Amino acid sequence: MNFAAPAFLALVLLIPLGVIAQVTATRRRRRFVVRFPATATLAIAAKAAPAWRRRIPAVLLALSVAALAVALARPQAMFDVPIEEASVVLVTDASGSMQATDVAPSRLAAVKRAGDNFLDGVPDSLRVGMVGFSTTPHTVLRPTTDHEAVRATLDSMRANGGTATGDALEAALGTLKKRGSAKDRPPAAIVLLSDGTATAGRDPVPVARKAGAQKIPIYTVALGTADGTITAGPYGETIAVPPDPETMRQIAVASGGQSFNVADAGELSRVYEQLGRQVGTKPEQREVTVGAAALGLVLLAAAMGFGLRRRGLV
Repeated sequence: MNFAAPAFLALVLLIPLGVIAQVTATRRRRRFVVRFPATATLAIAAKAAPAWRRRIPAVLLALSVAALAVALARPQAMFDVPIEEASVVLVTDASGSMQATDVAPSRLAAVKRAGDNFLDGVPDSLRVGMVGFSTTPHTVLRPTTDHEAVRATLDSMRANGGTATGDALEAALGTLKKRGSAKDRPPAAIVLLSDGTATAGRDPVPVARKAGAQKIPIYTVALGTADGTITAGPYGETIAVPPDPETMRQIAVASGGQSFNVADAGELSRVYEQLGRQVGTKPEQREVTVGAAALGLVLLAAAMGFGLRRRGLV
């Protein structure tokens, strides 16, 4: 937390000064104490009000001074705020290898769950599109603020076919409107999730370089473990389907994005949540003076209330 006017924090020094003044006054009263014949009766009355309760008004007053000093110093905190007109395209692998169950309950099911969490967490104003692909890009949804349409499209995906990663990235770039120069365009990003090497279509790395030239970073997620297998073929052969994190890393580097390697559903959800914050929001410093001032006034009112009650005025 930062402060726009930190000099006002010096007002907190009023608290120890007040404590010193209170202690000095108490000692002075003891010096001039008067003897009463009904001392025993007064002792019983004193026990009726514990010492800690008598100190409540002073403690509340000290806290209110501290809160009001912070308010005058104009505290500022960082908040994640939506990026205006930002777009992100989820490019999701739906090839046959996504049937593998090394990521429970299956790779594709884990992707759908993580995608739901992503859509739940991003700002409503974020424009989200989607490209589902296997041997070819078979599902293309342009960025929209209708997140339920994206969710329904994601849920409808089925795993089969090969992996045309380059073609899918080209389709994703085509969904992002090219208005004005790269400098003036609204921010955009692509989130690519795949579990294997490209087996069809164009080479994805040159497409990633093209995205980088347009200032559209690609965040890649390589899903799966080295032990992943599927059953396929006319005789039900077991086929190994390990992920290809190196190619995914090259795609991310070529575009100016980041790469992630994910081996379980929980980790995948965390990565998607992180990406949702990165592509949908930006940190912005804002004043929180009102909250500190309100707290100070509430504490001050409470101190006055306890003080009046102790004196029997309320």
